[in-house]
Amino acid sequence: MTGLLLLTLRELRARRVVVGLFVVATAVWLTLALALQLDVVDGSLAGVRLFGIEEGVVETAPVLNEDGTPVLDPETGEPVVRPTDGPPVGSNPLEQFVFGAEAFVSGAAYWVGILLCLFATGGLVASLVEPGQADLLVSKPLSRSAVLGGRLAGVALVAFALLTYLLGAVWLVMSVKTGVWNPRFLLAIGAVFAMFAVLYGVVTLVSVWSGSGALALIVTLGLVFATLVLAIPNLFLSVDPAVRPLVEGLYTVLPRFPNVGSRLVPFLATGTDFAAQAMAEDGAQPGPPSLVAALTPLLSSVAFGAACYGGAFYLFNRRDY
Repeated sequence: MTGLLLLTLRELRARRVVVGLFVVATAVWLTLALALQLDVVDGSLAGVRLFGIEEGVVETAPVLNEDGTPVLDPETGEPVVRPTDGPPVGSNPLEQFVFGAEAFVSGAAYWVGILLCLFATGGLVASLVEPGQADLLVSKPLSRSAVLGGRLAGVALVAFALLTYLLGAVWLVMSVKTGVWNPRFLLAIGAVFAMFAVLYGVVTLVSVWSGSGALALIVTLGLVFATLVLAIPNLFLSVDPAVRPLVEGLYTVLPRFPNVGSRLVPFLATGTDFAAQAMAEDGAQPGPPSLVAALTPLLSSVAFGAACYGGAFYLFNRRDY
């Protein structure tokens, strides 16, 4: 199985895929580094610009104890402040901007990273089941599950390395330039990788079934488009009552790529209470936020991906080569 993993990495290197992926990722974080500009006047932050959009310093108010006295920072002894408008993320205007920017960047990197990895590795499983290639590999003293598993392990290794490099470099650039270090941003890497793995489960299943990498990508992108439509607010109320059960069933069964990308990933990256936020957006009943409820889109998507991988391994073991 290790040999097949190394064979996959060599195939990607021969196609210049790995080099291309990391060049694009480098261009992304270099662009961010050049676009992020801070205006400091007399040692204080006066404004921030990101991609030409200027943000002034927002008004803040001190955080008060129950007795009305201000809460003091244990390290500096200064009163802790937070923005008067918007969610209380960050104890000062700079942190608020950084957390907001990181939420935006992580959401954008979610789609950019997944699509980059998908287009770069989408044809690897299809090439595995091509006549001649499949005959050669299954003739080796390895189980068919080990053959397919080795190929998928190579894909996963490259995808995880790319996502770690992309998101890690973005986090490092923003942390160095602003002085605000938010290690929770790196938690987004796990969620993005998990959703890529879900998508690649669809690619694997269609590739093993049809032997066509192009068809696998078309079906996968069609699935992503379908989930975008299903994520439209109040879609259930706007469709004909006769088809509502079908729409609700598809929403329940299919992966929830938009929900994870627009809610879970940004809130993981900024360290806010994403469980409470997700429940509020979903119109949940008042009460303590449930972490399981917030993670439901990710968990249901992973279950869908696991079913796709199970079907792919079953078909690969049953096919006659």
